[in-house]
Amino acid sequence: MTQIIKEGDDVLLYLSRKRTYLVKVESGKSFHTHKGYVQLENLIGKEYGSRLESSMGIEFVALKPAIRDHIFKVLRKTQITYPKDIALIVMFSGVGPGSRVVEAGTGTGALTSALAFYVKPTGRVTSYEVRSEFIETALKNLKRAGLAEYVEIKNKDVTQGIEEKEVDAVVLDMATPWLVISHAYSALKGSGSLVSFSPTIDQVVKTVEALQENGFVAVETIECLMRRMQIARGKTRPETLMTAHTGYITFARKAIVEH
Repeated sequence: MTQIIKEGDDVLLYLSRKRTYLVKVESGKSFHTHKGYVQLENLIGKEYGSRLESSMGIEFVALKPAIRDHIFKVLRKTQITYPKDIALIVMFSGVGPGSRVVEAGTGTGALTSALAFYVKPTGRVTSYEVRSEFIETALKNLKRAGLAEYVEIKNKDVTQGIEEKEVDAVVLDMATPWLVISHAYSALKGSGSLVSFSPTIDQVVKTVEALQENGFVAVETIECLMRRMQIARGKTRPETLMTAHTGYITFARKAIVEH
């Protein structure tokens, strides 16, 4: 079905791979760049993917924002999780439509948004965050991405316990994940998944030890490195700069302990 841009919609203005702009379409508003300005109301009624020119005659393309565009363009007060890591977190956790997920901490809502996107329309993400100013930012970002209805954010310390039970996955992006492992075990259904993202190997070691002590199996830790390619006939090669270390991702599954 053809998707038409309406007033109030978000549009990703594409100039080049390194120059994209997430804007809200509003009548009477213009968006200014170093390549001239674009009259946003001229987008109303056009199909996503349409081309338009700026005041300087430079061509932009109006793309429909994907979930990664919302994540990359969110208002950042904390370090966000990169899409390369989010992709693995989602895949290895096994979450999908209808899944119930517990997350900590919320931060700006980048990882929260991705989880909500994949569990909708019948699933739910419950996110724990101790800092109220982060919650306010995350809610704004979730609303803009159209995902707020699939998320509940609790202003609570997850190290003190997880209230939810029989959840499909627990996803941790916090400084002390090992303090949550026993609570995660109690919250998960049998065979449920735990995923922990940590920037340092010291955090990983403590987390893996806690997982092994608390009845988890299939424990593994990976690091994902991403390198783009420069494509041009006769001079194709890896780009000089790459997104290397961002963090380690530890995965595990809950095994039921027989009493």
